[in-house]
Formats: sequence, C-alpha cells, structure tokens
Amino acid sequence: MPGPLADLQMQLAAISLHAPGHVAMQIKDLSSGFSEGINAGASMPAASTIKIPVMVEVFHQLQEGKFDFNSPVTLRRSDKDWGSGDLSDARVGSKYPVSQLLTAMITVSDNTATNMLIRLVGREAINAEMIDMGLQHTKLSDYIRSEGNGIRWALRSSAADMVMLLAQMANDQLIDEWSSRQMISILSGQRHNSLIPEPLPGGVQIAHKTGTLHDTLNDVGIVYAASSPYVIAVMTTNLPSLGAGRRFIRGVSRLAYDNLIRFSDWREANGSQPVAPQNPVTAPADGSSDTPMWGGTPNDPQASPSPTPR
Repeated sequence: MPGPLADLQMQLAAISLHAPGHVAMQIKDLSSGFSEGINAGASMPAASTIKIPVMVEVFHQLQEGKFDFNSPVTLRRSDKDWGSGDLSDARVGSKYPVSQLLTAMITVSDNTATNMLIRLVGREAINAEMIDMGLQHTKLSDYIRSEGNGIRWALRSSAADMVMLLAQMANDQLIDEWSSRQMISILSGQRHNSLIPEPLPGGVQIAHKTGTLHDTLNDVGIVYAASSPYVIAVMTTNLPSLGAGRRFIRGVSRLAYDNLIRFSDWREANGSQPVAPQNPVTAPADGSSDTPMWGGTPNDPQASPSPTPR
C-alpha cells in the first residue's frame, strides 16, 4: 500500500476508536482504484442516501423508454411525507415532470418527490436493480415514512455499496455514460453542504447526497479534488447527538482529502500518473439546483422539462 494510503488507513482506524455511536466508512481513489475503509460492509440506516438508488432506477427506466423527463406524475395523498421538502404541502392532483421530482429528491431531499418516483418505477424494480449491480446491503422495504422508528430498518445500505454505485457513476459506467453524467449533475446541485464539503477548500466540486434521522447522519459522494478525485461514504448511527456526527464526518472528510492530495503528489514523484475521471458538468457556485443538467433523453434529445408544476 503506497505511503499516503497506509497513513490514511491508520488515521481512519484511530479516529474510529473515538467515534460517536456506530460508524462505517469507505474511501476510494478513482485514479488508482485503491480503497480504504472501516466497517465498510456493515448494514446501516441509509436515511436519505437511499435516494441515490431510487435515482439510478429512474434513469434505468428512462433509458428503456418507459417515460421521459417531461412525463407528468400526479401527486397522491399517499405520497405525502412531511419529513423533508415542500411538496408535502402541494395540492393532491398536482402534476410534476419527472425532471423536477428528480431535482427535488436529491438537491433538497424532498420525501414526497421521492415517494412519487418510487411509485413511478416500482419499489421491487429498485431493489432488483441493486441486486443486479452486486450491492449486498442496499434495500428499500417501504416508501419514505419519516414518522416512527421503522424508517431506520426500511431504508438500508452500506458504505461499500454506496462507494460501488458512485465509483461506477464517476467512471461513466452506471447504466451508461449519458445517465452517469446526468446523475452527477443532479448530485452536484446538492443544497445540504454542511458535512463532507464543509472542511474542504472552496471551489472543490462535490457531487453528493446526505441523509439524516434523529440519531443517524450520513454523507456519500464524489469529490473532484484536483488530480486526485475520489469517492467517499461516511455513515453514522446511534449518535449521542447530530452535532457529534457532524464533527466526525467532517473530520473523516478532511483526512481523506489531505491524504489523497498527498497520494497524488506521491504518484507524480514516482512517475505514476493514471488518468483521472473528470466531471463533465459544473454546478453553480451557490449550490443551487438551477444548473443546466438536462442534456436530453435517449428518446428525445431535445427534451426540456418545465420547471413548474402543471
């Protein structure tokens, strides 16, 4: 194991000894394929990081031509969940294009938008797709129901599963190149940026998704760090407080960034500089979701969805 990565593994092991609650993490350098982790295969409450697998299945069915970005989805009363997002206050019977629901699901973590998309593609199809992709711990056993404690068992994943998905996405191999780049664009519009991005230098582009429950805090994403892009997943649960979880995730994020920048320098000094994947899209500097992320669909290259509900 190259020096900087060996250092990272030791530092992750050390920080995990003083972790609040139960933690799992994995970090994968995309230029070399090296990865490091602690409890990476542990089944954890996914919280809203489960919305990445939902998005993957939406793009899978887009590719199959079952609908397009402009296809309207009608809001039902049973879709509503008040845990996160504004669509729960919308009028039953309102129609929203698939594109708007995708953006709301990821960038502001709207639970009602997520339930509408789960209903559109089918919960069984989402789970089957994850199994086909080799994910061992990712499962959606119910719609998003934030009331009660059942959500921590209904939405499950692992740091290793999330890194596997995101690494394929970063390498343009998740479904296909077009789908991968569109998903990266949506994730780059994330508005909840107080975890992995918080301790990193300004200007570093990060495509990521957070997840929060009353004692659970997760963040998973792709960090485009100069010549050393990497995927990181940090999942925490049984926390004494969300503040403790925030401090832990930020600490892991900074450790990963510093050591992988050192690894990039090490590779250059040793004459090894693999070609790194580059993000083909850029989100606005203010983190808004107004980025021009829609480059058409496989069925309608000129599709341009309406930004407002009909």
